[in-house]
Amino acid sequence: MTSPPAETQNGPTPLLVIDVAGLTLRLLAVMPHLQGVAASGFSAELGTVLPAVTCSAQSTFLTGLTPAEHGIVGNGWYLRDIGEVNLWRQHNRLVGGEKVWETARRTNPGYRVANVCWWYAMGATTDVTITPRPVYHADGRKSPDAYIRPPELHDELVSKLGAFPLFTYWGPTAGMASSRWIVGAARHVLPQHDLTLVYVPHLDYDLQRFGPDDPRSINAARELDAVLAPLLDDATRLGVTIVVLSEYGITNVDQPVDVNRMLRREGLLEVHTNTSGELLDPWTSRAFAVADHQLAHVYVQDVADVPRVRVLLEALPGVDEVLDAEGQARYGLDHERSGELVAIAQKQAWFTYYYWLDDALAPDFARGVEIHKKPGYDPAELFFDPDDRFVKLRAARNLAKKKVGLRYAMDVVPLDPSCVRGSHGRLPESAADGPVLLCSDPAAARGSIAATDVRDLLLQLAGLKQPVGLSHPAAV
Repeated sequence: MTSPPAETQNGPTPLLVIDVAGLTLRLLAVMPHLQGVAASGFSAELGTVLPAVTCSAQSTFLTGLTPAEHGIVGNGWYLRDIGEVNLWRQHNRLVGGEKVWETARRTNPGYRVANVCWWYAMGATTDVTITPRPVYHADGRKSPDAYIRPPELHDELVSKLGAFPLFTYWGPTAGMASSRWIVGAARHVLPQHDLTLVYVPHLDYDLQRFGPDDPRSINAARELDAVLAPLLDDATRLGVTIVVLSEYGITNVDQPVDVNRMLRREGLLEVHTNTSGELLDPWTSRAFAVADHQLAHVYVQDVADVPRVRVLLEALPGVDEVLDAEGQARYGLDHERSGELVAIAQKQAWFTYYYWLDDALAPDFARGVEIHKKPGYDPAELFFDPDDRFVKLRAARNLAKKKVGLRYAMDVVPLDPSCVRGSHGRLPESAADGPVLLCSDPAAARGSIAATDVRDLLLQLAGLKQPVGLSHPAAV
């Protein structure tokens, strides 16, 4: 799968960069097509960042900066200026620093880039943007779709592949269909671009549901490898250098940690109540946590409370380490968006966002797939409630209501987090459990690479020289 050297081509060597969520050397053993990429080139241990989560790691790969510099301190954070917790926002302006393609265009102004589902795609300076974006109807219904630019490409892809399968991209029915659509879209745009970024999330789902050692997770790796094969073949035929990488490795967990419930019991977290149930009140809470897998940003309103909150966090079962500003600086996480304290879970543990003390008072969105309403990440959204014997029948009934234009609530998600078996976010303890980078070009071979060096590796593989003085552009 080795691509021709850059000097034999009229322009930059084209690159295909595939982010396979959750890929590790251990899983690579059952993925022969991805093994072929490494066999023709090399594989390397890939360093990650804290937190080892999608938005933070991808932003580092593309800018060469740490979270403290590009500002993506997790998949979401508390916006102090508006008093709201926001997760999974999509606009590229949130990411500080110069992106790899912007650096490339300083010496190659015509450098063409396609982004197929890497995060923070909207508003980016890429030539093609494809990212999940539902249609929110005026009557409250949500329909599957994607934001696709240029606009005419939207109709091309829908005609060729069907509507973007949003409900298999995340939620209890998340699975292969979304990755298959993404691969099809990538194949469609690959020939016209110098850099094609592709994010396939499928492997991540079953690893969180069942844990990385479960046979179902191993089978998911085999399935995804087969789905990726046509895209890899296209790249080889077109002389495109292939890079495959992952942001993190997922490890087995069995201990959910209710950090917000602890803070509420201690009188630090407050809620307000309306007809939807109890809602976190960040404006009046003295301390609360934005849970994000195995890391939690803990926001403390009064600096005088920080010592007490730290002691409480350190005593909470399942917490491994608590970072103040100095500790965050050691990990490159000291940014104004970060919490006054950052809690890191033990290897077998992860943080829930739950803040209510009685499930009868949980907000209505807690039982649904509501990634923008929940003030923290909720992996239980990957499950149908196992305690509800009629849950799938109710889900089917709700879909029928949707099709005829009726209002519905897809309240199928469990409130018991014990079903979750895999998580990530900590720095890996071993290479086998950490992310990996594969490349089809043996000339760039190395045994390991830092996350902050991926940007420069891509420029090297493209045969592009960095502009003078821009080895690490300043963050904004």
